[in-house]
Amino acid sequence: MSDSPHLPHAAVRPDEPPEDYQLLVPRDWFRIDLTLDRWRPQLKKFVDQQAARRHMSEEARQGLWTALRNTAESGAAQGALEVFLRSESAGDAATPATLLVSLLPLPKALYAAPAELAYSLAARKGAAAEVTVVRLPAGETVRVASATTLDLYVQMPGRAGYLLLAFSVPVSGVASSMGELCEAIAYSLRWVQPARRSAAATEGVREATPVTTRPPA
Repeated sequence: MSDSPHLPHAAVRPDEPPEDYQLLVPRDWFRIDLTLDRWRPQLKKFVDQQAARRHMSEEARQGLWTALRNTAESGAAQGALEVFLRSESAGDAATPATLLVSLLPLPKALYAAPAELAYSLAARKGAAAEVTVVRLPAGETVRVASATTLDLYVQMPGRAGYLLLAFSVPVSGVASSMGELCEAIAYSLRWVQPARRSAAATEGVREATPVTTRPPA
């Protein structure tokens, strides 16, 4: 896990939308920036690496490419900023664990507090998932967990909307050490205020890797 200094959570103004976010992700997770036009070549690089490492057949390689491309395309169309991928199994066709980070801005007229959002998601998911409201260092969060997925809707300061951390753990499932790692990644989320970015640049502070460059509001 990459390391980086953090300002105390109390330093973030609750009434002001953040400029950016900071998320600590292990270095063995492959990152693809979905805000750039070149994300498909990046994804192909990951698939080709996996195919070579696992001695995949062409059919298996094509199946992996199609599954991950569909995930990335769907995420990008719905406001996803980046996706992280990590292989879980030595099997030649196993889909890797994924983390899709998406921005969900909400106009004030449509804003739903975490309790309201949780109620809506619980009605939509039914018995297929457990929906709870928890508190992360970054703020109140709606947690939606199923056997192999974990969605965390983190409330952004300033009631600007939510940042969605959508984990998929198809091989080992959420109730595993990989699931615990996903929880730890979510726990590392911090908001970046404009003043902090300026101070970090002035003092030469190393930011966590990776950090997005697009403001969530």
